Amino acid sequence: MAVDSPCIGICKFDEKTDLCIGCLRTKNECKQWKKMKDKHRARIIDERPKRKAKLKKHKK
Repeated sequence: MAVDSPCIGICKFDEKTDLCIGCLRTKNECKQWKKMKDKHRARIIDERPKRKAKLKKHKK
């Protein structure tokens, strides 16, 4: 696996966005991570700033 998992062991999901508050992946992305191609994993990692902003916006 060339793209490491962003998991930091928090594994709590925001109800509004379905994003993990630790790694910023959806439940499905977390489940499918090992089966994904590196290209898809890299895209998820690249989207982290956007996902973080989305999570922050919905917490208000």
